[in-house]
Amino acid sequence: MVGYSLVVGLDGTGDKNQVKFTGQSMANMLRQFGVQLPAKIDPKVKNVAAVAVSATLPSMYGRGQSIDVTVSSIGDAKSLRGGTLLLTPLRGADGEVYALAQGNLVVGGVKAEGNSGSSVTVNTATVGRIPNGASIERQAISDFQTNNQVILNLKQPSFKSANNVAGALNRTFGANTAMAQSATNVVVNASQDPGARVAFMSMLEEVQINAGKPTPRIIFNARTGTVVIGDGVAVRAAAV
Repeated sequence: MVGYSLVVGLDGTGDKNQVKFTGQSMANMLRQFGVQLPAKIDPKVKNVAAVAVSATLPSMYGRGQSIDVTVSSIGDAKSLRGGTLLLTPLRGADGEVYALAQGNLVVGGVKAEGNSGSSVTVNTATVGRIPNGASIERQAISDFQTNNQVILNLKQPSFKSANNVAGALNRTFGANTAMAQSATNVVVNASQDPGARVAFMSMLEEVQINAGKPTPRIIFNARTGTVVIGDGVAVRAAAV
């Protein structure tokens, strides 16, 4: 899902005068609240930034539940730190509004400038997040109530993991309950009754699966300045 909106409350780090669409968006918003600006007046506000808002709608989420959103600057704003996102409708690929987002931004980056023209930038200050910043208003279409076949999609495709999932489900619920179609998909034959299907899925979630040993990895997050080292990573003598 994606949307367009304004971030307000910035400490002089918003869009500059050359970003015309920010002023137009501000004038349109004020007009909705009954504030009419003269035709040739361009509101020049340095504490406002035009932003793109994006979020992912997880499967099975319903109305009223909250999801995280990512807010990214569109214009030439220096930083979104301390800003507040105005109410933003988030639309899917079909053009329908699925969620409404608003709230205070959490920015992991910092950018500062001195009077001499020198500047210091740490990570990215023009992208922020709002934890639980969007409320779902429209649920994604699902055939869970009408289709007794449930497809499990592995987050990390693996033939071994898919085979282990199918084997564990067949041992727990009986033969021919699950079948691995690929390294990603496992088809599960659930109950024909929708009510019993929910109970079946609750028991399925409790089944212990041997996912195999994960590949050792190191994750560098330049935006937040953090380094995460997974299990199995061997560190040898080195010079930095």
